[in-house]
Amino acid sequence: MRVVLAEDLALLRDGLTLLLQSHGFEIVAAVETGPELLKALLEHRPDVAVVDVRLPPSFTDEGLQAALAARKQVPGLPVLVLSQHVEQLYANELLQDGHGAVGYLLKDRVGDAEEFVEAVRRVAAGGTAMDATVIAKLLARQARNEPFEALSPREREVLEMMAAGRSNTGIAQSLNFSEGTVGKHISNIFTKLNLPPSNDDNRRVLAVLTYLNRGKAV
Repeated sequence: MRVVLAEDLALLRDGLTLLLQSHGFEIVAAVETGPELLKALLEHRPDVAVVDVRLPPSFTDEGLQAALAARKQVPGLPVLVLSQHVEQLYANELLQDGHGAVGYLLKDRVGDAEEFVEAVRRVAAGGTAMDATVIAKLLARQARNEPFEALSPREREVLEMMAAGRSNTGIAQSLNFSEGTVGKHISNIFTKLNLPPSNDDNRRVLAVLTYLNRGKAV
């Protein structure tokens, strides 16, 4: 799996490079500025990009903006963003196009190598990987929005776990439910969010994106 990595801190960039390589990823480019990132994404069109939000020259949101610019030219280009803090605007911008294949993780919470690698794989496969803190911030802004008022507290909990990238098995284990019960909750979520018939993987991504994108409207 081919990866473009963008991180301005050399030590962290090298560490992420070694970690991903040890799990079978090919690092086709490791850059440290926004302009370099955009060039690398368009040139290599990787299977996934792992991107620090704040890159030189101004250390504001060059990494995110480069990733968004690349996704406009390559719709659905998988992007996993790493950030020092929860920035709701950044999360919303990343989710706005509705293509899926996005992730937003906090740097200080990426302490488990296996979980991080799994998040990279999930985003590359077209799924989502959202930090629980980011999800909580977004949910707080959208609690009064329709059609989400129709969701039961348990359905909201299941959807939050879906947004974090949990599988049905993982959700069932966390909530002490059977997988069949989780499946029924997810089916109810699809219905209440008025998602069109599709395969379950696509509807799952649509449910998460619909839910998280509602934070823009408040």
